[in-house]
Amino acid sequence: MPVTVNLDVMLARRKVRSNELARAIGITESNLSLLKSGKVRGMRFSTLAAICRYLQCEPGDILGYEPSDDDLSPDMED
Repeated sequence: MPVTVNLDVMLARRKVRSNELARAIGITESNLSLLKSGKVRGMRFSTLAAICRYLQCEPGDILGYEPSDDDLSPDMED
């Protein structure tokens, strides 16, 4: 998938532990772990906003986009 999750990088930059963030935004540590690993297919905007508010960052600091040829469908190439 071309969307990458850089949450672990922001946590390290802000010197915040995963369990602290999970408690602060009201999600389980296991769900936060899934977010960090990029193993989720979606995220609520309210969750993203809570993460950004707590870490004092922008959504683009957490999410990245790395396109690959495998992810493009024939109708998207133009």
